[in-house]
Amino acid sequence: MSFQVKNNSGELLYSDNFAARDFETESFRAESVEVPLPFGTIKSTQWFFDGIKMSYSESVVDRPVELDWKGDTEMVTMQFNLQGRVSVVDAGMPRSFELSGNQHNLFYGQRAEGKIKIDELQSKQFLIQHSKKSFLNIANDGNDALKRFADAVESGRSAALSSTNLNIDLNLQNCINSVLNCTYSDSLKRMFFFSKAIEMLVLQAESFNKQLNKKTTYLNTEYDKERILFARDYLIKNIDYPPSLSELSKIAGINEYKLKRGFKETFNQTAFEYLSNVRLETAKNDLLDKRKPITEIAFELGYSSLQHFSAAFKKKFGVAPSKVG
Repeated sequence: MSFQVKNNSGELLYSDNFAARDFETESFRAESVEVPLPFGTIKSTQWFFDGIKMSYSESVVDRPVELDWKGDTEMVTMQFNLQGRVSVVDAGMPRSFELSGNQHNLFYGQRAEGKIKIDELQSKQFLIQHSKKSFLNIANDGNDALKRFADAVESGRSAALSSTNLNIDLNLQNCINSVLNCTYSDSLKRMFFFSKAIEMLVLQAESFNKQLNKKTTYLNTEYDKERILFARDYLIKNIDYPPSLSELSKIAGINEYKLKRGFKETFNQTAFEYLSNVRLETAKNDLLDKRKPITEIAFELGYSSLQHFSAAFKKKFGVAPSKVG
């Protein structure tokens, strides 16, 4: 046994018999898995390279469900919970962790278990899992928090990077998106994914440092946090014609002051700074893809003119859109 998912009745729904040695591949390997369930489907894409397994999974169900999971492979897991809720319990840690939507943390253990809670009929997760050797090769030169975590890994003690789960900010979300949308060949993809694994570990460590220095909390309930995520998702879905802040607060069901402060607290940017950066990152990817002309990209993303788009793009990336690619 390596990883199992069961329902509340103890019925085995999914089993994956990988081991840590499976990560130590000399080539780049990609796999897609689809698990049909009595109440929905779990789809997962996995990539193996250089002692690392990356995976992205989506669960779609026809009713709220709670599933039990268990794993017994020694590994370090960078866990990014994009939607839904997941709990993590390890016998060696003093407490369990429950990650809500848009939260991340870093865990190490030899045996772990927990629950997958799908409340919104859909959950999404992105994981980067390292063999012990792979992680220590990368992390030993990190900041103090990462070094303390690496010491626990080296000594075989179960650990979490942060006692409080951290928010997925735009930089981390952009890294995840760049992996999921990567179009490089496998040889280049291996290098690209490895660089993103390191970058995201750096961003996790920096996120921990920022959390230590945070003093003010505007979002005190799960409802408030969910409303901020709803507002973020609504902005992105309406990227070409976004609402005003007052309109967005009414749509999201949260007062304007709390929306403004809570958005900055969650994403380290104002709502419209976040939107602007998402627009420009999307534009950059579209330009690199070379499937659309610059004018079409600009207007699809809600820019009033090509000149306005070009100025904003050059300010962020240092080059004109016409020079990309």
